[in-house]
Amino acid sequence: MNKPISKNEPGHDPGHQPVVLGAADFFARSRAKLGFDVPSGLYDPNIVPASGDPGTDKMLEIIAREQPVRPAAVLIAVVDHPEPTILLTQRAAHLNDHAGQIAFPGGKIDAIDTSPLDAALREAEEEVGLSRDFVEPLGYLDLYGTAFGFRILPTVARVRPGFELTINHSEVDDAFEVPLSFLMNPANHQVHSKEFRGMERSYYAMPFAERYIWGATAGMLRVLYERIYSS
Repeated sequence: MNKPISKNEPGHDPGHQPVVLGAADFFARSRAKLGFDVPSGLYDPNIVPASGDPGTDKMLEIIAREQPVRPAAVLIAVVDHPEPTILLTQRAAHLNDHAGQIAFPGGKIDAIDTSPLDAALREAEEEVGLSRDFVEPLGYLDLYGTAFGFRILPTVARVRPGFELTINHSEVDDAFEVPLSFLMNPANHQVHSKEFRGMERSYYAMPFAERYIWGATAGMLRVLYERIYSS
C-alpha cells in the first residue's frame, strides 16, 4: 500500500514559494538551459541512468544485470497558451505494461529513428496525431532511468496551439492538458513510497482532478522543475 513520505524527508519543499514563469520566460529559460547533445548513457549498457531515488536506482542496477535497459524517448509538449499547459496521455487499459497510467507521448527508440528527438516526434504522431508542424523542440532533459528497465530521454518542446489530435486507441485511451503552473509548483509534488522486489522505493505523485500523475512521468516533471525553475 502506498504511503505519503513525511514532509521533512528528501524530495519535499516545505515553505518553498513557487516561481511563476509566463510562457515567454519558460521557453526562453528552456532554450538557454537545454541542448541537443545525446548523453552517452542512452545507449551505453555499462551506464545505468539515475532516477533520483536510491531504491529505484538500486532496482535498476539489478534489472540491468538481468536484461538490457532499453532506450526510449518521450515528448514533454508544452502548449503555448497564455497560460501554458503540458500535453499528457492516458495509456490504453488493455496494454500489458502500465495500463491506464498517465504518460508523455513516447516509447522505444526504433532503428528507423534518426535521433531520440525523431523518436519522440514519431511516437507523438502515432499515439495522438500531434503533427510535428506544430512542434518546436527546445532541447533534451536529463536521462531518466525507470525501475521497469527503460532509459528515457525526454525532449522538451514548445507546441503552437491550433493542432488537432487523433487518438490511437490501440495505444492510448485519452489525451489531455494540465496547467504548467500546477505541475511546476513544488507544493503539488507529493512523495509516496511502496515496496517493490523487497526494497522500499519512493516516487513523485502529482494528482490533478481525477488524474493520478505518478512514477516516471511525475519524476520527469520534477526534473523539469529542477532544471528550469530551481536555478
